[in-house]
Formats: sequence, structure tokens, C-alpha cells
Amino acid sequence: MRALAALAATLVLCGPGQAWADAGPSHEGIGVEVLADPGGASGLIRGSVEIDAPPEAVWKVVVDCDLAPRMVRRLKSCRVLERDPAGRWDVREHVSRAGILPPVRSVFRSEYDPPRRIRFYREGGQLQVLHGEWRLIPLDGGARTRVLYESRASTPFAIPAPIARMALRRDIPDALAALRREVMARK
Repeated sequence: MRALAALAATLVLCGPGQAWADAGPSHEGIGVEVLADPGGASGLIRGSVEIDAPPEAVWKVVVDCDLAPRMVRRLKSCRVLERDPAGRWDVREHVSRAGILPPVRSVFRSEYDPPRRIRFYREGGQLQVLHGEWRLIPLDGGARTRVLYESRASTPFAIPAPIARMALRRDIPDALAALRREVMARK
């Protein structure tokens, strides 16, 4: 699910705009914030969802590269390029697509602190900016989890700000809802 970074990276956020809001009735309990950088070259995306499962169960879904393209609409592929034998990090390649725009390849390293945090940052690919983190916060004595996602990303091509924000406000909640559905289906 770190594929949200790839989703965010398929769009450039330009112009002013911020919105932290519930993602709407079909995405109950999911919040999204999209903030453009003043220069418009990149943007900050934040998302939040609560899941009725322990952090360990959420973790298994978040790190599943094979599952990511089914859960994130704009992600074409996810491939692990390199892995620490001890499981403390890996390097992944994502290929994203955004309609008529050309595919975008991103390569990023993720550092793991299971089952609490994943930090990721750009190692290669077409993106100039890509970094962020996932935080899994135990609730109710570990029976539930609050998932916080934050990513700063840009693309090698510009997209009008209103279109970028509209797509992210739809796609980020869709991906978080897919995460929640997948975790709940595995219970």
C-alpha cells in the first residue's frame, strides 16, 4: 500500500489549495488533506483511516507489494528490487499510470519499524520528489488501528491544480478504503 506514494506521484499539485475533510459518505471515517507547495512543483498529501484490526494485521496488507496494484487505481505494477535479509528495509519500483499521461516510474527505499512505521524516500525513477511515511497507531489496547499516511511528491510533468486535487481527493480515500476492506476480509 505504500503505493499511495506512487499515486501521489502521478500528479503535480500546483496553485493554492488545502482541504482536510472527511472523504464523503462512501468513505466514512477517512480523512484527506492535499496541500500545494507555494512554487507548485510538489505537494503534500495526508490521509487517515481507522481500522477495526490490530496493527500487525494492517501491517501485513500495507507491505504486500503483490496486492498494491489491485488496491490503488493508478498503480500498474509493484516490484521489490532489493531486500534486507533481516527485513529492516527494501527498495521497490512502482509504475503508475494516469489516464492519457505516460506511465511514471518511481524507485524508493522503505525503512521498516514493524508494526508501527514505514518511512520511504526516493532512490530513482522519474520523480524529483518522493518521501513520506505510514504510521500505525494502536487504539483500544491494540484491538484497532489508526493509519496515518503522509507523502510529499511531484511528477516530471505538470497537471492543472484543480484536476490534481480532485483526483487525489478521490483516489487517496479509495486506496485507504481498499486497505480497510482488505484488512477486514483477512480477519
